[in-house]
Amino acid sequence: MLLWALVGGVLICVVLLDTFETIVLPRRVARRLRLARLVIRVTWQLWSSPARGHWRSGERREIYLSFYGPFALLVLIGVWAAGLISGFALLMWGLGAQMVSIGGGAGFGTTLYGTGTTFFTLGLGDVLPHTALGRMLVVLEAGIGFAFLALIISYMPVLYQAFSQREVNVSLLDARAGSPPSAAELLRRPAGEDFAPALVQVLLEWEHWSAELLESHLSYPLLAYYRSQHEEQSWLAGLTTILDVAALIIVGMEGAPTRPARLAFAMARHAAADLSHILGARPPSSAPERLSAADLAQLRGLLAATGVRLREGPEADKMLADLRQMYEPFVSALADRLLMPLPSWLPTPGARDVWKVTAWRRQEWSVTHDEVDGT
Repeated sequence: MLLWALVGGVLICVVLLDTFETIVLPRRVARRLRLARLVIRVTWQLWSSPARGHWRSGERREIYLSFYGPFALLVLIGVWAAGLISGFALLMWGLGAQMVSIGGGAGFGTTLYGTGTTFFTLGLGDVLPHTALGRMLVVLEAGIGFAFLALIISYMPVLYQAFSQREVNVSLLDARAGSPPSAAELLRRPAGEDFAPALVQVLLEWEHWSAELLESHLSYPLLAYYRSQHEEQSWLAGLTTILDVAALIIVGMEGAPTRPARLAFAMARHAAADLSHILGARPPSSAPERLSAADLAQLRGLLAATGVRLREGPEADKMLADLRQMYEPFVSALADRLLMPLPSWLPTPGARDVWKVTAWRRQEWSVTHDEVDGT
């Protein structure tokens, strides 16, 4: 019997530690074996398997995947609650302090029911402890249950506030870099007299955004699975686009601010590497090729047509390749884990900004990029 009490005590401690690390502790937990991580990994593999097999792309696939984040949160809360209720039932049963119903029943099922009503502070009174030790455990469980529910109530607004803050810059990127975003569009649209000031503003904003992304998603890794409002947008696509733009500026670009680009690149790369680690997305030995030599030549020509000159030559190409190697394996691993496509370096042919399409998709603005962006 004492063995069951030991199992129950260990289960309670594991759940309480995992809840504390997930909700209360404001820092990354390096330990790999965690209940929350196990629940998220198993449920994501099950949830994402149809999307990997049957739905390769499309709006229905994105809608289906968007349900996972909130669903996983509810499952995790349910696992924590079930673990605590079961742990207290095993503890009371093993110590001989099981609950007794009014009708005289005193089995494990009765004790499990009693710990459930105690945890949620229902106070029905049809099942009661019959020993002093049992009464002490009931009081302890009621206190833990009350604190647990209070933490969950306070946890959800914090989680959704962090999600909303993340999505602000993702939405702003639509008019600046297109949908889906691309480095070429983000550099081409502000071309002109205010080219440098506009890029400085964007790079500073995304440096701060990358820092906030890193802090919030290390504290609440489940946020990484929350998807953006539109199919063409994602936090990973925004992060990758900024890394692409910063890499091009660092290689050499006339009139572009180098120092803000270096700072934005460092912060965004830090976020990509740490999030890849915390989500268990191991970088591949060779990431898929996102920028071929032909695409790079087309990118240079596209920028040159708007007056933006990108440095050329073997040395510049090697420098760009080295910079890409610093972050592309991490974002590729995240894209594979989260099923979020990475953006192209070049504009997607025929793509329209999200803001130009009405909610009913029956009418579209006939405004061109030239009229809006002055390019």
